[in-house]
Amino acid sequence: MMPQPLVISVILNTNRRTDTLECLDSLCLNSYPNQKIIVLDNQSTDGSVTAIHQAHPNVQIIELTENLGYAGNNNVGIEAAMRQGADWIFVLNEDIVLHEDCILSLVDLGEADEKIGVVGPLVYHHNEPEYIQSAGGMLDASWDTWHIAQNEKDMGQVTAPTSVDFISGCAIMVRREVVKRVGAIDERFFYYKEETEWCFRIRKDGWRIAMLPKARIWHKGVQRNYHPKPSLMYYKTRNWFLFLLKHKAPLRVWLAAWIRFFRTVVSWSIKPKWRSKSEYRDAMLRGMLDFLRRQWGKMPS
Repeated sequence: MMPQPLVISVILNTNRRTDTLECLDSLCLNSYPNQKIIVLDNQSTDGSVTAIHQAHPNVQIIELTENLGYAGNNNVGIEAAMRQGADWIFVLNEDIVLHEDCILSLVDLGEADEKIGVVGPLVYHHNEPEYIQSAGGMLDASWDTWHIAQNEKDMGQVTAPTSVDFISGCAIMVRREVVKRVGAIDERFFYYKEETEWCFRIRKDGWRIAMLPKARIWHKGVQRNYHPKPSLMYYKTRNWFLFLLKHKAPLRVWLAAWIRFFRTVVSWSIKPKWRSKSEYRDAMLRGMLDFLRRQWGKMPS
């Protein structure tokens, strides 16, 4: 009997002790037997490292000395998982809870089709566990992104494995061979759109991206009434144009992106009802300026 593939989960924690412990609890209760866990601790000051050691002594902890963002920090874990012989690397946010059969279901799907390079679960809102957060993501004709069934109550509308353009970055399982051929996450993105670009790059290399509804998780980080901080607009703007640049988007896509950018900036500048958006507008402008300067990584203070 062939041994089951080794799955190594990579979790990035920054002062989220309670959430990380709950995530680890759900991982350890998973029915899949051949798994290891790496926690990347990003200089936490809330006692996370001690608490994880005490509750889960078999979990490997890598204490980071430099904050390289979601992209760079997770790459540390991806590289460690590769060195340790992972067949599949499961990159997870610390604020998710997994169904007990999640990993087994994902591995079964991935192993059944050698053309599948990435598999991902059906993501629900943790605070509204019957509402879907993401059933996989798609790019439209303008390369803009959207999530299938986002914020819809689960009425059985997504039941079969589905080929998608990208998987939500809160839980993305990647085949070892993919990382060897395509590379890890582009660290220039630092935070936001990095999973979209990674999956796009993987698809360009000929792999399939698959979302499996029977594999379920619940994510705390985004609610249906989610209102992002202004800094998100900085990364969203800069990284979106970086994505277009990196993958040589056609002229029509560039025109649509520029039109959307200028229309939003003007609207948030002159329309009275959008006066509260001034911080968001300024963040967009800073993001565009840094794109033009080719300034990547963390948003400057």
